[in-house]
Amino acid sequence: MSATIARPASNLTPRYRTTAIDCGAAHIRAHCRHLAIVVTIEGTIDAGNIDRVTDYIRQCSLVKNAVVLDLSGVTSFDPSAISMLYVLDDSCRAAGVEWALVPSLHVLDVLGSTGHETVFPLTHSAREALHNFADMISRRRELLLPLIKKTA
Repeated sequence: MSATIARPASNLTPRYRTTAIDCGAAHIRAHCRHLAIVVTIEGTIDAGNIDRVTDYIRQCSLVKNAVVLDLSGVTSFDPSAISMLYVLDDSCRAAGVEWALVPSLHVLDVLGSTGHETVFPLTHSAREALHNFADMISRRRELLLPLIKKTA
């Protein structure tokens, strides 16, 4: 004989949610992972919301952690939004952190048509970017290992 326990539906919802930030036609979510902050943007990035999106991305790059900018859900990307990518690149360089861009087809089309497709660190997915960051950390540790000597 088995007993069932009645629970309210509110107890079954996850405790830790990331709420989407509404920037007009774009929705942003940031997830803090062990290796990087993954910023996911979905929708349209245009002249109407580029300033709010840029400010949010700039704040994420100040955490001193690698950044993955996942634009795979972007359905429209205005050419003026390329400035946002340069802001992120400059912020990450100033903070000394790595970053990666996961573009959608719309983003790739704009980058390709404006000649910027080779300027930014592109990757196929956020998962691939996180693996690349882990590999970079491992390589750095291997380079430092011979420099560390046991003195005991």
